[in-house]
Amino acid sequence: MDIIIYTALAAAVIAFIYGVMLYNSLVDLKHSVSQAWSNIDILLKQRHDELPKLVETCKQYMGYEQETLKQVIAARSRVATARESGDIGALGAAENMLRSGLGNLFAVVEDYPELKASEKFQHLQTRISGLENSIADRREYYNEAVKMNNVRIEQFPDAIIAAWFKFKPRDLLEFTDAEKQDVNLSKLFN
Repeated sequence: MDIIIYTALAAAVIAFIYGVMLYNSLVDLKHSVSQAWSNIDILLKQRHDELPKLVETCKQYMGYEQETLKQVIAARSRVATARESGDIGALGAAENMLRSGLGNLFAVVEDYPELKASEKFQHLQTRISGLENSIADRREYYNEAVKMNNVRIEQFPDAIIAAWFKFKPRDLLEFTDAEKQDVNLSKLFN
């Protein structure tokens, strides 16, 4: 009789320890997703701060191209709103709009050789291009963290712990096929 009690007690302790380990690994994944999002958020904020400088620089040279500049400003606003609310789906759509606006802006710059030659513009173009590349890299890391989180909370036996402690799946940060292609901004200026 004692052996049955000890065996049951040992099984309960092992199950408890295993449950704690599963819970801790799910918490780690949840925080990995949050950290990955934070990395993207920082870069989006930096780009958000650089875009008005770019628009102002362009305004000095592009007097009648106001519609292009308005598109960039509106897209910047939508990205900020989506970022602040944490709406990943809206962020993807806003990013599409922003990249399209920047693409149009940089295409129009070709008609303004003085702007294209401006040291301030070149610095901003390089800075924004670098931020775009960093955002793309961080987006990959974020999506990988989300995938790992979502898979784990659906797998057995993790799903039991995840449901019990209300772990939620997270949304991937997805863009259109055109958005997934690298934009080489410096190529637009050569």
